[in-house]
Amino acid sequence: MNNLLITWSGPVDRAWVDYNGHLNDAYYLVIFSLSTDALMAHIGLDAAGRAATGHTMYTLEVHLNYVQEVHAGVAVEVRTQILGVDAKRVHVFNTLHRQDDGTLLATNEQMLANIDTSNAQTGPRTAAFAPKVAAVLLPLAQAHATLPRPANAGRSIALPAPKTQG
Repeated sequence: MNNLLITWSGPVDRAWVDYNGHLNDAYYLVIFSLSTDALMAHIGLDAAGRAATGHTMYTLEVHLNYVQEVHAGVAVEVRTQILGVDAKRVHVFNTLHRQDDGTLLATNEQMLANIDTSNAQTGPRTAAFAPKVAAVLLPLAQAHATLPRPANAGRSIALPAPKTQG
């Protein structure tokens, strides 16, 4: 796992299983969303940190790749890698694995923005990470920078170009 954070683990809830007998596509994203909450808590943006700083994080973009189906009751975990950080954003890559054998089930890439919610006149807006948050996030990003970049990172959706005749 090479210094990756385990940001969520637990069994696949039976209520999350669809008519095909496996985890419904929407619930993969629920699991990854819960892992983002855990990452936020890890860097100091839990409920107390959000109250103290007036900051939170919003998800700007999400890419989700389904690799293998998983069934109710199977214990899974999310491993999180920080791909990049700037003053206001963090680029995250999550992988969902079976806990018993490490089988990759799905990948999830997110761009998150730090948001200052404390100014009622301007409303929520992007802002630099609070110093206490940056003090945790930046070293984590530096440690993860030494890890291999995931093959799916930065991937886009597209159909193959039509073949030309001639």
